[in-house]
Amino acid sequence: MPLTLKAHLRLQTSSWLRTVRLPWLFISIGEAGFCKPHAKGKIYVQSQGIATTPNAAFNWNTFLQRSEINQSADNLHIFLLICGLRQVKDPLYLVDAFSEWHQEEPSVYLVIAGPEVDPVFTREVKAKVRRAAGVRLIGEMPQEDLHAVVKNCFAVVNSSVSEGMSAAILEAMDLEVPVLARNIPGNAAVVKHEVTGLLFSNPQEFVHLAKRLVSDPALEKEIVGNGREYVRMYHSWQVERDTYQQLISKLEGSTED
Repeated sequence: MPLTLKAHLRLQTSSWLRTVRLPWLFISIGEAGFCKPHAKGKIYVQSQGIATTPNAAFNWNTFLQRSEINQSADNLHIFLLICGLRQVKDPLYLVDAFSEWHQEEPSVYLVIAGPEVDPVFTREVKAKVRRAAGVRLIGEMPQEDLHAVVKNCFAVVNSSVSEGMSAAILEAMDLEVPVLARNIPGNAAVVKHEVTGLLFSNPQEFVHLAKRLVSDPALEKEIVGNGREYVRMYHSWQVERDTYQQLISKLEGSTED
């Protein structure tokens, strides 16, 4: 769903909720597991809609050169970790294990992409990455460029200590890219192991699963297909748009009564 339209619909709905007193109406975007019995029938649940817009003019080879990855793109396996540089995202969790793997297999790289959220922690990340073979750190990118990087990479990685619902995971699924995610509740709610992605519990298991994914095209194809279907079924931006429009119509009708 185009971000401008999504923002407009949310803003319009939010405006109605502030100005119209309707004690029976609540809106929940996300999980409704905590809904209490008395709220039954009063809560509308709509999962976050996902839409991806890769920059068609993005040059993958130029990106690799700027990332100091001087190998042919045809022989590379780029694992992309998208996160703001803060401790809860734990971007250093896989660095040592991945660096060891890279020394065995020079065609694999881990690229960490995201904004510098915590200045002190960012310095720690930069210092660690400088010493780690096969690991690269790039800054924040425009969304369309980032989507293009996702589309061109081999797999998207999530190593967070805690996660709500990772948009990066869902966007990777939408772009038909495999996902390897740390086995925490937020990720496990989206990624079903060996169905819509792969879940790992420690860096060594990550490397094992990543090697398996590289060497098993059939597994990659199955995961990609299932992930894309999952997003289409449960995170459609068209359905999210329609839900907001229906809620706005309902609010408008209530004010006329």
